[in-house]
Amino acid sequence: MDTRVADLASRLEETGYLCDDELATVLFLSLEMRRPLLLEGEPGTGKTALAEAIAEALDQPLIRLQCYEGIDATQALYDWDFPRQILHLRALEALSDANKGDVEEAEKSLYDERFLLARPVLAALQQSPAVLLIDEVDRADDEFEAFLLEVLSTFQVTIPELGTVQAATPPTVVLTSNRTRELHDALKRRCLYHWIDHPGLDREVAIVRSRAPEVGETLARQVVDVVQQLRGGSDLLKPPGVAETLDWARALHHLGTTELDVETAARTLGALVKYRDDAERVRAALDRMLAR
Repeated sequence: MDTRVADLASRLEETGYLCDDELATVLFLSLEMRRPLLLEGEPGTGKTALAEAIAEALDQPLIRLQCYEGIDATQALYDWDFPRQILHLRALEALSDANKGDVEEAEKSLYDERFLLARPVLAALQQSPAVLLIDEVDRADDEFEAFLLEVLSTFQVTIPELGTVQAATPPTVVLTSNRTRELHDALKRRCLYHWIDHPGLDREVAIVRSRAPEVGETLARQVVDVVQQLRGGSDLLKPPGVAETLDWARALHHLGTTELDVETAARTLGALVKYRDDAERVRAALDRMLAR
């Protein structure tokens, strides 16, 4: 592995995020080439956590844009602080009898930068260098994708009342997708791409030991072994991700558990699975899974 890639992986590991060589390489290239990084994968595979780790490793602010159905450019860019504008207007009216001001100047003053509310994309351009996380972009629509493509191509936006805002240094951009729908090729071409899979057993044990060092080696391995079996063939509505693995391990630790048993596992499933049917399936299989 390139020493610069290895150094980046080491810096991420110091934050508690363990990545493989392929992910470390594509992240390094994203930073060097100033290209957005598109991460796809099942929920709970650590896509959002990677963006958080990058911000910590680079010592830069993390600015998050959470996408949702119906989001538009206004929610991503900026808005005006309407209540403060009204107060400002009333103050101008109170002074109008003593000092007849220019109406045009008064109107301009309503759109002063002090009344601007920067949303995540504009904030990232203003505060750069920063890490801009565009989370769950697959939940947004085609029109919002087109807006993102334009911004990511130029790293600048135009505010009609104030002018153009351009990042002095392009922010580090991480987009995540759970692949609930296919993203357009134009957006994908703008990005470097990586699919994040659930980690293997040894790597997930290492993640638990890194992120929850209070959990013992034996318990960590037992927890991960059960989780890996659940992902492999239990036909769950929502197989647990790494975040649920960590929650379950920590919950067991808080109960003073050092070795996993069927009774304790059954009582703490609320930290691992989030559907009643899934919990019933897991309870029915615990004897078999822990006997392995």
